[in-house]
Amino acid sequence: MQYKVNVTWTNDKANFDYDTYNRNHLLAFNGGQVVGNSSAKEFVGDETKSNPEELLAGALSTCHMLTFLAVCSKKKMHILSYQDEAIAYLEKNAEGKMSVAKIDLHPKVIFQGAAPSEAELLSLHEKAHANCFIANSIKCHIYYNGQNLDH
Repeated sequence: MQYKVNVTWTNDKANFDYDTYNRNHLLAFNGGQVVGNSSAKEFVGDETKSNPEELLAGALSTCHMLTFLAVCSKKKMHILSYQDEAIAYLEKNAEGKMSVAKIDLHPKVIFQGAAPSEAELLSLHEKAHANCFIANSIKCHIYYNGQNLDH
């Protein structure tokens, strides 16, 4: 399987000075969706657009959610809604290079009927984490409400 995204950037200035070149670019997905993207504000980007760090957190959060929904569906647990606030932490790694060192997920899940206990809920998130394609693809530590899922 392959999943392709086309990235397009064009220099709209006569020069290419670090402090002033435009970081805005487009991501075009196979389904026709086009997303305006930039670097983070701290790296001279456009804060009104998504940035790679946010997209990484969003990809992980989305994959975790979809895997969590599949796990719960197979267990005949009916979910009414799922919301998450995913936070990516950009820090220097052991080699002194900037990297997303940690992503913290804060999902809020509403179940139809009785909700599982906190221990059962954590177990469901651990199973989702273990089977999430994106989580299995990245090196940073992943947390569920501050608790490390990477045992």
